[in-house]
Amino acid sequence: MTLLSGLKIKKLNYLITIIGPTAIGKTALSIQLAQHFGCEIISCDSRQFFKEMNIGTAVPNKEELAGAPHHFIQNKSIFENYSVGDFETEALLKLDELFDKNSIQIMVGGSGLYVDAVLKGFDEFPEINTEIREEINTKYDELGIEFLQENLKKLDPDYYTKIEKENPQTLQNPQRMKRFVEVCIGSGKPYSSFIGKRKNQRNFTPIVIGLEADREIMYERINKRVDIMMADGLLEEAKKLYPNKELNALQTVGYRELFDFFDDKITLAEAVEQIKTNTRRFAKRQMTWFKRTENTNWFDFKTDSKEIINFIEETTHNS
Repeated sequence: MTLLSGLKIKKLNYLITIIGPTAIGKTALSIQLAQHFGCEIISCDSRQFFKEMNIGTAVPNKEELAGAPHHFIQNKSIFENYSVGDFETEALLKLDELFDKNSIQIMVGGSGLYVDAVLKGFDEFPEINTEIREEINTKYDELGIEFLQENLKKLDPDYYTKIEKENPQTLQNPQRMKRFVEVCIGSGKPYSSFIGKRKNQRNFTPIVIGLEADREIMYERINKRVDIMMADGLLEEAKKLYPNKELNALQTVGYRELFDFFDDKITLAEAVEQIKTNTRRFAKRQMTWFKRTENTNWFDFKTDSKEIINFIEETTHNS
């Protein structure tokens, strides 16, 4: 018996994280990798959490779901409040469970905020008085999104400018804007002053794989996917969801445009064209976000999965 025989060597866990814009081929790659490494898949596509939304969110089909065990696919209802913080907590618990079976696991999705939540976690913010929250909600109901924008610009001008430059659609998101403003008012400090203060420990090493393509190719794939969705019954799916169109989960591309059609604001042809246009814009924002993701290893979307597998194996062996 050697001196080392009684020591338990701590294994290293690796979370292979596949990112990239919509319709780039992340699902197919994730299944190929899961089959090779004998592991499971955590989905971090925030639109695919909801069981009532299927066609418009490009949920993996039955064959794809059968190709490897998936988690966080259609596991919630649109009537539930489900935040990115909730997802972070649940995903980390699930990963702890999965790493007990295999030291390599896979996460895949196009929701940058949700990817960051798992890989890095969130900063810690102060508790906010409920009266402040209620007052902000009341003011928003009276004055609209401009009230929130003006307050954030006044209370945290640097952060406002950063959002305006890097993620302008956030300025139109009432939930997130309310949160920014309530933290500023409730703490008496800029929202941005709380960012980056907390170090979140993770029991895994991320290996981030990014898929990309020339913009023209990416846009062509998006247009084709929308046509397929319409042929597969997206209009009928949206019609069933229309009575609940005010729900937060349904404030998303592919449904909003068809709701406008049902409201006689636009024609069906215009709605389909707007879905394509808005999805292309969404993909562009996704790439802007993901290009800031640290230590991403970028591959052309046509790269053979064997090449990516070899890269992963070399990376884990050299760690």
